[in-house]
Amino acid sequence: MTMGTPTTQVDEPSAIVQKTWPRSVRSVTRARHLLAHQLDAWGLPRLADAAEVVVSELVTNAVNHARSPRGHLIGTSFERLDGGVRIEVHDASERKPERRKASEDEEYGRGLALVDALTGGQWGVSVREGPGKVVWAVCAEDGESGAHQ
Repeated sequence: MTMGTPTTQVDEPSAIVQKTWPRSVRSVTRARHLLAHQLDAWGLPRLADAAEVVVSELVTNAVNHARSPRGHLIGTSFERLDGGVRIEVHDASERKPERRKASEDEEYGRGLALVDALTGGQWGVSVREGPGKVVWAVCAEDGESGAHQ
């Protein structure tokens, strides 16, 4: 038996990272930290500021507004794209978020407008298997993306 040249296995970061979270305010921070870590592993640290705000807004919306059915978890999925990341937040509520214009004296209501601005309008709501919906957004280094919906 002849021994070949030893090979070294390189651990490359997965192109998709998925995680489920309890419907808790703490999940917002944890999802943001997971995304920042993953962007660094993918060599996309320049996207961290915008992407962290986007995931914070989307997970916050799921925590605050996707209250039914009771007891269901929130899911996140981060997919590496060429020069960017697709962020998905899954929840079991059928209620779809709507972008609205908040008045100057309102404390809340600007989250999706912020997501829209940070993603260049590359966000939306899709159906998913099972109950609920997926709210997705794409953050790209060049402001454009070949992301699928």
